[in-house]
Amino acid sequence: MDVKKINDLFKQDLVIINMGLESFAENLRREEVRVLQMDWRPPAGGDQKLVSLLAKLGR
Repeated sequence: MDVKKINDLFKQDLVIINMGLESFAENLRREEVRVLQMDWRPPAGGDQKLVSLLAKLGR
């Protein structure tokens, strides 16, 4: 493990990518953290049966 690379990472300004609840991003912004909010939703609304059917169609 290259500890120098890890330490260098924490010297940089970080941007957090949030793919969860918008409130997580809001809390980080209040702490002056740069946040990119992704508008992501699970395929087929998370319905596993529908995901399986869509996967079969894609074959």
